[in-house]
Amino acid sequence: MPELVQTLETAPLRALIVDDEPLAVERMQVICARIASISVIGTASDGEAALRLIEALTPDLVLLDLTMPETDGLTVARRLGGLPEAPAVIFVTAHDEFAVEAFDLDAVDYVLKPVAPERLERAISRVGARRGERTLPSGKWLEEFWVPHRSELVRVPAADVERIDAERDYVRLHVRGASYLLLQTITSLEQRLDPENFIRIHRSCILRRDHVAGLRHEGLGVWSVETADGEALRIGRTYLPSVKKMAGR
Repeated sequence: MPELVQTLETAPLRALIVDDEPLAVERMQVICARIASISVIGTASDGEAALRLIEALTPDLVLLDLTMPETDGLTVARRLGGLPEAPAVIFVTAHDEFAVEAFDLDAVDYVLKPVAPERLERAISRVGARRGERTLPSGKWLEEFWVPHRSELVRVPAADVERIDAERDYVRLHVRGASYLLLQTITSLEQRLDPENFIRIHRSCILRRDHVAGLRHEGLGVWSVETADGEALRIGRTYLPSVKKMAGR
């Protein structure tokens, strides 16, 4: 495997690997040894041991498996959220169904097993970018999504999402000509979107406010939204007052 290029000019990130599978830990150590921007300072095989080591070693980064007996990765991440100087977290897992819970916990990335070295290096570079920024208190509203795409999960900024459609227990995010399915109900998602930026127009549709080009009265009390890309979407009666209020009517 060729040497990976160092992406940070700062000191290497001090990392802790947490996984209950010895072979997975060994593979992660081998991969990390070829990435100049990271230095592994310890490993743990369960969540409680990880928390003790994090307290003792104060790592910059935790490479955290999700599915472990007793204290799993999500529980570890939640408990880290209460620390004044919490390390960054990259989830490393064979399961993609926990992405929604993971990005709620402000994880930096979500890397699927088997781990590709280049994929892990990209995730680590995001930690370095965060470390170089001023730390701001986390906001109330969702700022990004993790969505399945081919063989990995990618981040989609909420500001890039133009429209969200309900598809049973899923939502479909429409982003600049592409679309992604996410396991999430539209009602629960609406509660986590900034109402200054998004508005629900129908029980099955949410729009980004700046994607609304105009309103059209179809007659008999029926109204539609005209979107920036020329589509007409019917407004549900329940949501019509809030849409009209947005338009100053």
